[in-house]
Amino acid sequence: MLAALFFQFKPTKQAIKTIASVIDTPSLINKDSITIKSRVIIPKGYKRIEYPKGSFQEYLRNYKLKPFGSKIINYDDTEYFWQGGHIGILEIPVPKNGLQQCADALIRIRSEYLWDNKRKDEIGFNFTSGHYCSWKKYAEGYRPKINGNKVSFHKTATKNHSKENFYKYLNLIYMYSGTLSLFNELPKVNSAKDLKIGDMLIKGGSPGHIVMICDEAINTQGDKIYLLFQGNTPAQSVHLVKNLEDSKISPWYHLKKDIEIPVSNYTFNSSKFVRFK
Repeated sequence: MLAALFFQFKPTKQAIKTIASVIDTPSLINKDSITIKSRVIIPKGYKRIEYPKGSFQEYLRNYKLKPFGSKIINYDDTEYFWQGGHIGILEIPVPKNGLQQCADALIRIRSEYLWDNKRKDEIGFNFTSGHYCSWKKYAEGYRPKINGNKVSFHKTATKNHSKENFYKYLNLIYMYSGTLSLFNELPKVNSAKDLKIGDMLIKGGSPGHIVMICDEAINTQGDKIYLLFQGNTPAQSVHLVKNLEDSKISPWYHLKKDIEIPVSNYTFNSSKFVRFK
C-alpha cells in the first residue's frame, strides 16, 4: 500500500528538467511576504480578477503563509520526502491523528471560512455512502450509527457548539468523506472559462486527489491563469504548488477541462472541476 501511494504521489515526469530551467527564468515569487496574494507576482500583461470583500475567494487569496522556505511537514513531525514542488506553506495546523489528508484539508478550509463568517449552519458534507452529516445536527448531539453502507443518526451526546467540538466533527468528516464523496456531492464546473477561486481540480477515488484554486488573473485577450494549493497523503502541511511543466509562468497554471494536468507530485489524467455549494 505504501509503495502504491509513493508511486501515485511522485514528482511529475518533467520536474528535474523544469527545476533546472527555473534557474534561468525571472522569478514571480516575492519571498518577503506572508499571504498568497503578496507571495506571488502576476506575469506581465495580467491583472488579478476582483472579488467582493468577505467572499470565499478573497479569503483564499489572502490566506496567510509561513515564511518562505518553510518545509512540508507530515502529521508525525517528519519531513515529507520531496520538497521540490512548493513555494509556500499555508498557516493551517496538521492534526497528529493523520486524518487531514488532501480532501480533508480543503474541507477544513471551507468549514473554517463558514465558521468565521457566521454561516455555521451551512457546514455539512456527505459521507462516501451518500449520507449528509451537518455540523448543526452534530452540535445538537446527533451521532452516526454506521453499519456497512447503512447510516442512521441518533441523539447520543449533549449539545455542544464549541470550537473544540467543531474540530471533533471535522475529524468525523475526515474519516467518512473524501475525494469520491466530494466528486459525487458537489456541483460540477463544466466549462473551464467559468472557473473561479475556490473551485477544485479533482480525481474522485480511493485513492484520488484534489487541489484548490486560490488566485486568478486575466490578460486583455481573456487568457486566465490560476494558483493552486493542496493537502496530501500522508496528512501534511497544506502548500502552494509550483508549476513544474511551465517554468515561464510558474507557479501560475493554465487550466482546461478533460486534459492531462500535472500538479506538483500528481497528474490528473482527465481534469474535472467541482465547486463548494
